[in-house]
Amino acid sequence: MNSILIALKGMAMGIAETIPGVSGGTIAFITGVYEQLLESIKAFKPSLIKTWKNEGFKAVWTEINGKFLVSLLGGMVVGIGIGLVAVEKLLESYPPVVWAFFFGLIIASIIYVGKQISKWNLGPIVALIIGIAVAFGITLLPIGQVNESLWFVFICGAIAVSALILPGISGSFILLLMGMYSYLLHDTLKEDLLTNHESGALITMVVFGLGMIVGLVTMARFLTWSLKSHKDITLAILTGFMIGALNKLWPWQVPAKVMDANDNVVDFAKGMEYDKVITATSSSPSNYLENFGQPEFLITAILFFILGIVLVLGLDKFSIKKEN
Repeated sequence: MNSILIALKGMAMGIAETIPGVSGGTIAFITGVYEQLLESIKAFKPSLIKTWKNEGFKAVWTEINGKFLVSLLGGMVVGIGIGLVAVEKLLESYPPVVWAFFFGLIIASIIYVGKQISKWNLGPIVALIIGIAVAFGITLLPIGQVNESLWFVFICGAIAVSALILPGISGSFILLLMGMYSYLLHDTLKEDLLTNHESGALITMVVFGLGMIVGLVTMARFLTWSLKSHKDITLAILTGFMIGALNKLWPWQVPAKVMDANDNVVDFAKGMEYDKVITATSSSPSNYLENFGQPEFLITAILFFILGIVLVLGLDKFSIKKEN
């Protein structure tokens, strides 16, 4: 039962990572697997080879917490598949409702993480401000151009997965900024590899995966040290990341630049059809209605916003009750 629960948490992380603006690290934090995940990733080091030679595979499996990792990563793979298909369709049909749900999740997560800071002195306050500024600045950056070079694909993997384990910073949004979101997750993964079974796409995804492994191990070791040595400052900057990211998650977003059916990035105009939103600006519900109509989304979005808050705070209350 525990493995199934961990797999479901991994599934939620996987779904979150396919949505630009939503962080899998935030989901890991609010579901209580964040530090355990960092410790498991940190365990991957050269000394594991010595452990394997002297004590066997069972000792290695125990050291990396293999059962936990397999359950979580297996759930993430399923979640990514669901996110690339189902959540993408929901975002196309009911964008304010989906964003409202995630907005509620992040609001409650800010409360959840922030209250774990033992003392709000100068250090955590400065760290909070820095975190807000960095995350907010990231949401305003222009979209980069596609670069299909394998060295750049490797770097994208390392940077995107580092963002994955940082609450408030979305790995898929980082890929979007680097101009590689559509190329890697949609063109290469969904079409060339899964549909057309092209060998070149397999090489690209292997290089991307190697970059992810390097970035994941490096960032996990840094965050594990940071949480142990400077916990309040680390939690404050992570809280700031989530606050700054709210700009990207506001439910009533009017597109600024969109991708057409030919993958060209163009300026949005009222009434035009497009394949994907690249950048958007936060607006009032009334301004959103002027562009898209759909007044029924207002009440539904509010309800899902409340649901997001209740879900996180409910998990928090449940975990406290379980500990007691």
